[in-house]
Amino acid sequence: MGFLSSLLLLPLTFIHLNSAVNTPKKNLIIDTDLYSDVDDAGALLLAATSPDVNLLAVNINTKTTFSVLAASAILSHYGHSHVPIGIPRPLTNITFFDGWYFSLGEYASKTAYHFSGGKLKWEDRDRLEELDDLWDPVALYRKVLSEAEDGSVTIASIGFLDNLSGLLNSTGDKYSSLSGPRLLSAKVRELVIMGGGYPTGHSWNFFGSSSSLTAHVINNWDSLVPSVPLFYVGDDVGKYVLTGTPLMTSGPDNDPVKWAYIWYSYYQPRASWDPLAVLYAVHGLGDTFELGNEYGYNHVDPANGTNTWVWEEGRRNQFFLRLKKRNETVAAKVDELFLQGSLSAGRQGAGRGGERLTGQARKKDGGGLLWWAYLSLCTVLGTVIVWFSRWT
Repeated sequence: MGFLSSLLLLPLTFIHLNSAVNTPKKNLIIDTDLYSDVDDAGALLLAATSPDVNLLAVNINTKTTFSVLAASAILSHYGHSHVPIGIPRPLTNITFFDGWYFSLGEYASKTAYHFSGGKLKWEDRDRLEELDDLWDPVALYRKVLSEAEDGSVTIASIGFLDNLSGLLNSTGDKYSSLSGPRLLSAKVRELVIMGGGYPTGHSWNFFGSSSSLTAHVINNWDSLVPSVPLFYVGDDVGKYVLTGTPLMTSGPDNDPVKWAYIWYSYYQPRASWDPLAVLYAVHGLGDTFELGNEYGYNHVDPANGTNTWVWEEGRRNQFFLRLKKRNETVAAKVDELFLQGSLSAGRQGAGRGGERLTGQARKKDGGGLLWWAYLSLCTVLGTVIVWFSRWT
């Protein structure tokens, strides 16, 4: 077989390899406080663009209108307008203000306005609570879980635990006769929680909304849902994994998460707490994570949200994660996934948002696509060189 004939078979080779490694998609529910830090938006980007994910639902655990509208805009951009969204009531129009460092911007309302899309649009902001497409978070949990196969769902909690507390307290309804704990036991394979410090810490996700509700979930999990393991991604894991710069500088200008990072951090990279939690939820330990313990359990003080790891050998259903690689190496991996996901939306016909951006910003549109074209060209040339060397 000649060189050119072999080159023509390359697409078939790649198709064969892709089908050979094809695995079932991970059924995933995201529970996020898409509001006070932009890493939630990065986590949604990963979940919505991963070929390994079947995104079942997104629950918001803050009560601001802009969070749910931003979530709808992001999901719509990445081709997931069908994914249901839940949020607790009553809704407010409160926006984020950085009263700690005074260096961070607000992104949720801007994302909601400039990239309005999906079933929950900017024009609906004053009547969201009247819309059937906006779910109560506990009802959404119960509906989605009742329809899933047993033991098939991963929940990634990347914010407050208020919604999960409500689910644990829930009783049988029109979706399932099972109580919350029994429904979780039947349908969920693992719960991934971003929050806490290990062996001890004081985390915003644990005290920022309700320390008592956080404690309700974590302190009672092993007794209420003993068959479902808990995995914690602590504050210390993602604090120094700084990401977002390639997305901000090279991502397409019609991407809402790119602009969310720019509006929030002004081109400075951010810690990757939530993206790492989603990365683990999708891919497991892989070559990125390792377990930080063999036994024990997490305990949260209901008064202030402080958590402490209790080293009890008889308890082996909760685990906290550590990075297996250097912070910089993991950051490069997350940045690569950010950029790949961002660029894939445009290539697949999604990503038509951002029409409200200024003309000057839109003039820069296409920079990320040029970068993708450059990478693709390098890949093709590299492949040609390898095959040429084999056949000459």
